[in-house]
Amino acid sequence: MLQNTAKPRGRPRSFDERQALQKATEVFWSKGYDGATIDDLVASMGVGRPSLYSVFGDKRTIFLRVLKDYADANGALVAKSLFSPRTLHDSLVSFLRHIVENATEGGLARGCLLQCIAPLVDDAEVQQFLKNAADGALALLERRFRDGISAGEIPPDFPVAVRASQTLDLARGLTMRAKMGVPPKMLLKDAEEAAELVLLPRRGDAAQTAASAR
Repeated sequence: MLQNTAKPRGRPRSFDERQALQKATEVFWSKGYDGATIDDLVASMGVGRPSLYSVFGDKRTIFLRVLKDYADANGALVAKSLFSPRTLHDSLVSFLRHIVENATEGGLARGCLLQCIAPLVDDAEVQQFLKNAADGALALLERRFRDGISAGEIPPDFPVAVRASQTLDLARGLTMRAKMGVPPKMLLKDAEEAAELVLLPRRGDAAQTAASAR
């Protein structure tokens, strides 16, 4: 009888890859991309330098992977906040509240990794990643507004693309204000009011409605 004499390839990893990436995320949060060094990453991730390069790659590669993991996790939460069963207004409030809570997680006003750290990185692939992430968020918002039209919550001629872009701008504004230290309680209140602003009828529609009510 033949026996399997093949030896296992290399040593089993003595570290949790996902946990190591989370540690890398903290390094980039605290020091930025340019300020973080390979030595910082080795010390924080608990991985020897040879293993770091063989498993994760260089600093740039690690940062891109950190961005992807962060965007994937945040994107799933954004989608959940927008498409859980509720009214369009409540969905927008939920989305903007999520933005605030993400920017002030754990009582730290750090903002968003994609908005406060990554835009400062002078790298074409990083910048393209950010553009793709923004386009994806915009597409989700446009889809939610179209669902609102289908449900009869907003009129068929509602300016979907414009309001989706404005909602994303409001989300960015809330993030930056969190970074500046505005109290979360105030930001959450502003998030609710922002949702109402986004759903206001267009100026011409409002004038027409007022005229017909006379």
